[in-house]
Amino acid sequence: MRNELPLTVTGNLVDDPELRFTAAGVPVARFTVASTPRIFDRETNAWRDGEPTFLDCSCWRQLAENTAESLVKGARVVVAGRLRTDRWESPEGEKRSRMVLEADEVGAALTFATVTITRTARPAPPRETAPDDPWATATPTRPAAPAGGQDAPVQEPPF
Repeated sequence: MRNELPLTVTGNLVDDPELRFTAAGVPVARFTVASTPRIFDRETNAWRDGEPTFLDCSCWRQLAENTAESLVKGARVVVAGRLRTDRWESPEGEKRSRMVLEADEVGAALTFATVTITRTARPAPPRETAPDDPWATATPTRPAAPAGGQDAPVQEPPF
């Protein structure tokens, strides 16, 4: 989409990712990332933690299932996606909003940890062909010569 705000955040998971399913059966995972900057204090000549930023994140489909299965509270993660605003009205009629990072990618940060990658099996997408598609029944071998000999016209697929 145009004019979306891309964002990448590194931080720690506040809780285990929560996996839910929509009414249509589509998986969605929600989680919160806490990102705390380190600040050098020149008076004490030491590093200290700054104010943490908490960012709500969500991801969909296979990424949601993989995130919920792979990550736990406290895990250091890198989340890349698009920042968007959720708006709703409370039961009391007040308008509310919050910023959410719609994750396109979620991964473990490897600065202080190691991971083992396990690839998930992806189902083959359904193959749909148009009924008049000449390539739908194509074979990898050359067809036999026409019955009329070498001079008979060869029917070529349309381009």
